[in-house]
Amino acid sequence: MIGALVRASRPISWINTAYPFAAGYLMATRDVDAVFIVGTLFFLVPYNLLMYGINDVFDYESDLANPRKGGIEGDVVRDRGEARRVHRAILIACAVTVVPFMAWLLVAGDAWAAFTLVLVVFGVIAYSAPGLRFKERPFLDSLTSALHFAGPLLYALVLADVPLTGANVWPVWLAFVLWGMASHAFGAVQDVNADRAGGIGSVATVIGARATVRLAVVLYLAASALLLALPWPGILAAALPLAYAASTARFWAITDATCEDANRGWRTFLWLNQPVGFLVTILLIVQWNGWA
Repeated sequence: MIGALVRASRPISWINTAYPFAAGYLMATRDVDAVFIVGTLFFLVPYNLLMYGINDVFDYESDLANPRKGGIEGDVVRDRGEARRVHRAILIACAVTVVPFMAWLLVAGDAWAAFTLVLVVFGVIAYSAPGLRFKERPFLDSLTSALHFAGPLLYALVLADVPLTGANVWPVWLAFVLWGMASHAFGAVQDVNADRAGGIGSVATVIGARATVRLAVVLYLAASALLLALPWPGILAAALPLAYAASTARFWAITDATCEDANRGWRTFLWLNQPVGFLVTILLIVQWNGWA
């Protein structure tokens, strides 16, 4: 059961939510305090268990019919009896791990920080939960998914009382949102046929695989353009979204019939996050030490 819970939390993605919070808070406060530690731990595991766990629970039927599910892109318990037991454990584990962390963080910051955290967590729940299902509302699905990852950064900045309109700040978080929207949209391309067969809507099922790929490329390029507004050496970050744009552009002529081919690009996206994350870290270290 522990293994099932870990797989449900997608360990490959833990860093994608913990890092934005930790980096944003550390760069803003330059202090490793209790808030930094608790917030980083929250966005490392409990947040991901909540995000992906409830998705596994409420998307179970469509996931069973999706051939790419069952590995690092999402665990599927094939036995329905066992699945019910695992899903119940996931929901309990979400409550047990998320509530204490959230309660502590809510009193650690001011009212705006608490509001931001509640909004971020609400978006995670609303994405998959019945009755809300933002994941089935085209375009809102991509925005909500982007905020799953940009949200921890925004929360860190609000928690540290950093003005979001600062010249060194707004290009970063807005570009991050656009990057997240592009990534979600491209990720939905590979599931166009599976989602349509399962009656699930998405930006890709509505405008089609080819248009979605092209939208993703444009959003990546827009993210790059925004980062050009940063002063040196931050402006160097403008090159990073171009790697994703180039990788995604390989599928410029994809069709709905060949949408599964985009899985190759999605796997490239997963490993591309590692070197790009490394380069972001180098830029932050340079800026931290004032070397440029």
